[in-house]
Amino acid sequence: MNMTAQEAALSWLEDPQVYAVNRIEAHSDHFFYEEMPDTGREEKMPLRQSLDGIWYFAYASNPAMRIQEFYRREYDCHGFDCIQVPGHIQTQGYDRNQYVNVMYPWDGAEELSPPQISSRYNPVGSYVKYFTLQENLEGKRKFLSFQGVETAFYVWLNGRFVGYSEDSFTPAEFEVTDYLEDGINKLAVEVYKRSSASWLEDQDFFRFSGIFREVYLYGVPRTHVRDLHVEAGLDDAYEGGTLAVSLELLGDADCQVQLILQDSLGRELLKKNQEGALSLAFREEGLKIQPWSAEIPRLYTLLVCLRSRKGELIEVVPQKIGFRRFELIDNVMCLNGKRILFKGINRHEFDARRGRAITREDMLWDIRFLKQHNINAVRTSHYPNQSLWYRLCDEYGIYLMDEANLESHGSWQKMGTCDPSCHVPGDLPEWRGAVLDRAKSMFQRDKNHPCVLIWSCGNESYAGKNIEAMSEYFHRNDQSRLVHYEGVFWNRAYSHISDMESRMYAKPDEIEDYLKHNSQKPYISCEYMHSMGNSTGGLGLYTRLEQKYERYQGGFIWDYIDQSLLRLNEQGEEVQAYGGDYDDRPTDYEFCANGIVYATRKASPKAQEVKALYSNVKIRPDEEGFEVQNENLFLSTGDYVFVCRIMREGTCLFQKEMKEEVMPGSTRYVKMKYPDMDHPGEYVYEVSVRLAEDTAWANKGHEICFGQYVKKIEGERFYKRKPLEIINGDANIGVRGEGFSVMFSKAEGGISSLCYDGAEYITRAPRLSFWRAMTDNDRGAGFGYEAAQWMTAGLFQKTGDCIVSKADDEAGIVFEHLLPTNPATKAYTSYKVSGDGAIHVHALYKGASGLADMPAFSMDFRLKERYHKIRYYGYGPEENYADRMEGARLGVYEGTASENLSGYLIPQECAGRMGVRWMEVTDEQGNGIRFACEDAPFAQSVLPCSEYELEMATHLEELPVPHYTWVRIMGAQMGVGGDDSWGAPVHEEYRLPSDGNREFRFVIQRRQRDDA
Repeated sequence: MNMTAQEAALSWLEDPQVYAVNRIEAHSDHFFYEEMPDTGREEKMPLRQSLDGIWYFAYASNPAMRIQEFYRREYDCHGFDCIQVPGHIQTQGYDRNQYVNVMYPWDGAEELSPPQISSRYNPVGSYVKYFTLQENLEGKRKFLSFQGVETAFYVWLNGRFVGYSEDSFTPAEFEVTDYLEDGINKLAVEVYKRSSASWLEDQDFFRFSGIFREVYLYGVPRTHVRDLHVEAGLDDAYEGGTLAVSLELLGDADCQVQLILQDSLGRELLKKNQEGALSLAFREEGLKIQPWSAEIPRLYTLLVCLRSRKGELIEVVPQKIGFRRFELIDNVMCLNGKRILFKGINRHEFDARRGRAITREDMLWDIRFLKQHNINAVRTSHYPNQSLWYRLCDEYGIYLMDEANLESHGSWQKMGTCDPSCHVPGDLPEWRGAVLDRAKSMFQRDKNHPCVLIWSCGNESYAGKNIEAMSEYFHRNDQSRLVHYEGVFWNRAYSHISDMESRMYAKPDEIEDYLKHNSQKPYISCEYMHSMGNSTGGLGLYTRLEQKYERYQGGFIWDYIDQSLLRLNEQGEEVQAYGGDYDDRPTDYEFCANGIVYATRKASPKAQEVKALYSNVKIRPDEEGFEVQNENLFLSTGDYVFVCRIMREGTCLFQKEMKEEVMPGSTRYVKMKYPDMDHPGEYVYEVSVRLAEDTAWANKGHEICFGQYVKKIEGERFYKRKPLEIINGDANIGVRGEGFSVMFSKAEGGISSLCYDGAEYITRAPRLSFWRAMTDNDRGAGFGYEAAQWMTAGLFQKTGDCIVSKADDEAGIVFEHLLPTNPATKAYTSYKVSGDGAIHVHALYKGASGLADMPAFSMDFRLKERYHKIRYYGYGPEENYADRMEGARLGVYEGTASENLSGYLIPQECAGRMGVRWMEVTDEQGNGIRFACEDAPFAQSVLPCSEYELEMATHLEELPVPHYTWVRIMGAQMGVGGDDSWGAPVHEEYRLPSDGNREFRFVIQRRQRDDA
């Protein structure tokens, strides 16, 4: 195509019927070699030449400003900038980063209708790579492969037009045999950020562009397996393997085709020969194999060997395969004959520096994290992932819902309302080819991976004839998988598109209602537990449905990793950024951060809960032994070791390791001979289930799950009576005893001085508080509007009456607090000081009707910053809340105030710990104070900032340099919630109604140093 024609071809960008020009047909992602490879490991393909690395690059903000003739052979591009491939344009200093969720990124900036695109703003990246063809590709047919380019691109080689393609997330390949020259070749690629495809790619993510996946050339032998389709199934008894293989050959079909099936040790299980033809099919039954599952991901190697008539090897394709059968049985999804539960998560490809241009190392970290946290399934939200990810999921054992690159919710969701009057792709014939192409490209590439159980027709694109055609394509071409599409929820005329009922953010009671009144389809939540900020509370309300309803088959948490990019702010600090931080408008700000993993690939505290509730093994200890419930479908507990311990306040009194084989799907009680524990104290009987040997995803000793049983033996309490002195002042009440003194301020209504051994621990009087820094979920539910009075109640409370009493060895002070609520309410703090220096605190709130639920009920202490070390006996190690406690364990933990500050993008309530028996707050030398429970454990948090400082900050770096250590002793705090982050309140059982009395008690003591 000459330049004039190419000029006219810019119209393709706005034409939904032009999405591929000269692109070859999609095919399987198999490897191929001219010599027999080592099938035990993945080897680099000699016939592949990588073009990754540094490319020459020129940027333009719109097509009119681009360098139009850069692609010409004679145009010297060595003066261009340089850019890394793979990589995004935006993460390398060009254009700007922009994050939007539902709305299209041009909303409010330009008034466009599908399939229009802007001529004013449409960034263009002009890429050039000079290269010399590697020798072993000479004389072969050669192809150019782009694994991922966002959003639309044109290709020239040596000044000649090669082709055009859309669909950012599946390969685009072109034959270039006749375009290559001897010596240095010039590859030119023109990438456009916006095209008609942008109307189909309105995913909830950062809007990047560029060549963000690998680029390579490959050559093929004279006879080549162009496409391979393997269906490795099981017979009706789920014992024997069935194998169906289809081949499409390219080139000279005058050859012999040999199929060899090998197990993991290289032993041959099958060998078949057939005369060559351009299309071939093989079928075999009764194979003696072991099935594949995520629990036991057994893989076999299928070798497809092409040989000449003389027996010389022309090409060999080693394809890893897994034998498995996925089907509906009585409207229940079953794998290898057994009901499956998807303990899943939605996963964007993302990295804090590289955006979606992630690496092999990133993927290995991700898959090991998933396995270590008992996550067995991933939905590739909302596009096909890099091909390597599927190979890793085959190998490590992860079930995939493979989702097509289609999302158009901005065309029919308007500020939360459904308006499908002009939705895309709908029934519009001009979009039919593009969406079917996306379905075909995903299917053809990924069809041989056993990890793929479900094809998904995309996400949030309403429903219509075009998506119906996608579903029909999957059903017609694949009998071994099911088809998913949640969007039929909005248009029930198309319910037949999806083989399962799938919903987003349905509440537990809504799910139960469906399961009670509908029996036609199994149920999954393709998105649930919106894990934005401090969230994922109430997950147990969903997982409890697993054993209650057979057709409840789990779901996929939203989501895996925060979408947050590192940037330098105006102060020169490298900080985490989100939407709006790049002056990007429109934007949806921090809504991009919903992961249980931070963007820097560090687990957030939420992961602790997911790991516990997703575990396939449940442990319930008591004093006589423990019950093991093995919910695995195929894996016994024989690969685990059970570590049984008795702990007393962090000290191990007894430990025994044992192996017990509990078969999959069964429950058994294991008796234990524990030593008698009869001395007063609290004992924790703990059973930890750990790996007995190293695996590919974790080392020996990695904990799968645990269970605890708490036994308390009461003993007599002895108090050593010591004298004390009360000093009555006009404004203060002093109490003095051996080695301590405490002063109470009548004006401030609390402790104004507390000295142990001459050291002062109080900076200002501790105050009752009824507020917590709002979480993302609180803000989304409008809780601040409802409960704002509770913030002012803590900030602007007024001291009322003060009553002082004295006994021989005890002084009592009671303060009345008048709270500025409507109606007015009161609270009281009572202090009893004993001669040993202990201060017994009782906080009481008097309930009143007509007020919103209380966020928290606490007493806040502001200590000097040097008292930043923490040691406590309670639930940990990560933060936990009333509705997020299943993954927390009772023990003794230590850390610092700064370490407690969670890395949520928007500062908010964090660091909470439940069930605390005692806590010590000290300096580096061990000097400090101790808080202990009296009648019941309390909750606590220790941070380098106050709840109100957290409330006002919009980024972590905005928090002040620590000047104090803030200690909260809490009688209660509402749960964090997580059903969604735009309206769902915390579940009723985890809220704090304000119409009843609330109280809590604790003791303040001097901390006894270990070396004292």
